[in-house]
Amino acid sequence: MSPEGAECHRIEGFLSVDDLLAQLELGIGKVWFKQEKYAEAEKRFRAVAQKYPSTETAPEAVYWAGVSAYKASNDATKLSETQQILQGKYPLSEWARKAVVWAKQPA
Repeated sequence: MSPEGAECHRIEGFLSVDDLLAQLELGIGKVWFKQEKYAEAEKRFRAVAQKYPSTETAPEAVYWAGVSAYKASNDATKLSETQQILQGKYPLSEWARKAVVWAKQPA
């Protein structure tokens, strides 16, 4: 929840320790994102992906790190870079499928 009490992220069901910790940190990143503190959000999302790379949360964290970087800079290359990372590391994830629209188009 945000400091104002708004729900930013929901976790349901049983999770392993690493998955739970990753989800909690992802939720903190979403609070920063909702407050439009994109640099802080990106930092938190990248930390989740680095600390918990084999969790189901990691591809979502990579996705939101890319969105945060884009929102902070208005640089669309951040999105295509994120799509490439997702395609390389997590090609079967729903987050890689969502990011496919960010792929660089051939010249």
